Amino acid sequence: MRVAPTILHLDMDAFYASAEQAAKPSLRGKPVVVGGLGPRGVVATASYEARRFGVHSAMPTAQARRLAPNAAYLVPRFLLYRTVSDQVMELLGRLSPLVEPLSLDEAFVDLEAGGVADDSASARAVGEQLRDAIRGVTGLTGSVGLAGSKMLAKIASEEAKPNGLLLIAPGTERELLAPMSVRILPGVGPATGDHLRRAGMTTVDDLAEAGEAELVRLLGKAHGVSLHRMALGYDNRPVVAERDAKSVSVEDTFDMDLHDRVRVRTEVDRLADRCVQRLRAAERSGRTVVLKVRRYDFSTLTRSETLRGPTDDPAVVREAAARLLEAVDTTGGVRLLGVGVTGLADYTQEDLFAQAAGERAAPDDPAAEDLGPGEHGDESAAGAQEQETPEQLAARRWPAGHDVRHDTYGHGWVQGSGVGRVTVRFEEPESPPGRVRTFRIDDPNLRPADPLPLVRDPVDYSSWPASLPKSRSGPGSSGGESRP
Repeated sequence: MRVAPTILHLDMDAFYASAEQAAKPSLRGKPVVVGGLGPRGVVATASYEARRFGVHSAMPTAQARRLAPNAAYLVPRFLLYRTVSDQVMELLGRLSPLVEPLSLDEAFVDLEAGGVADDSASARAVGEQLRDAIRGVTGLTGSVGLAGSKMLAKIASEEAKPNGLLLIAPGTERELLAPMSVRILPGVGPATGDHLRRAGMTTVDDLAEAGEAELVRLLGKAHGVSLHRMALGYDNRPVVAERDAKSVSVEDTFDMDLHDRVRVRTEVDRLADRCVQRLRAAERSGRTVVLKVRRYDFSTLTRSETLRGPTDDPAVVREAAARLLEAVDTTGGVRLLGVGVTGLADYTQEDLFAQAAGERAAPDDPAAEDLGPGEHGDESAAGAQEQETPEQLAARRWPAGHDVRHDTYGHGWVQGSGVGRVTVRFEEPESPPGRVRTFRIDDPNLRPADPLPLVRDPVDYSSWPASLPKSRSGPGSSGGESRP
């Protein structure tokens, strides 16, 4: 626990939805929901306008539609979100060598290690200038928490939302935490929270007053000791730079259970290719291929195969995933499929398999049996398409919210598709709200496009933070307030 609030936690505000509003002038100030749009879709992020209707992340999209039927429902555009995230993380990296990303839109920063802050006044100055820099480069807002520990900095940024800054001054931690719900503390999920409630503990102050011995009796030694220390405001976890990903994976939940084995195989191939794309984007390779299958009855099976060395070859990953699929009973239907790669490395063993032909496993390996005709290549893809309705095919080709370009009308985004038509609104991030036009889904002049930058001419922060004011009044100085 530090005597100065030099650990910063940044959390971008409603990140996916805010990025969509910044990219789409017609959606600014309106409810926007980003997530899966099928019958089994789940909300990833809701704009603050949508949250007023009760919509929140992890809610089934069908329920969100009932609460906010007039909101814009969009499929995530991860290419855009990663681009903006990279811009934000680059700014954080200018503050300190110790940046710990938690997700695309969230990170801890050790300001003391970067030499830009050593007391409350200098920490607050850094936090305010960081918020300005993020707005200037991305056009988006983020909330900042500053405290002497990671736990408190994260709590502070949550309390500061949206678009705010909260600094927890040294010595005020216990007072701030006392009335808060036990769920605010790391490691207290729904089950633990319910267990504590039944024991009469609903606030952080209840935990502090209960004492370590009582919490150990209720939760076990490790969890009880840790939770009591956190209730008192103690958290000595360091900021860990560039937390290394242990795996790369992708998965899809299907609107209807898949029964056709050919279709299942095709989806596994598609997921394997997407997984390798992410692997290569991270400049990594991996040695273990993992297949995840959730069946019609919600039972989930996971199978893995370890290769002779790391690879980022899509053919190798596809074939390994296919071999794993052969060992899984999909009778009755498949609800979800996922493909992942673990055992990551910074290099690739290029001759692991024959790159073009895809060398098979040893003949005596039962998982390497030939799958037979009709289960490879174009015939498989054709079989998969026959299982989808024209509306499903249109939704797959033209996802709601994704970018398109028309030879005549320029850049736009998909508002929706169906009955052989796709509706597009033509506008750009810095244009006025645009007009809506409808085309056939096979219009030769319409094609998918990459996202445009949210800010055409971002502010240049290449020399930042050299101009940051620094206060050197000594550790423990308490300039600044404990509230925004």
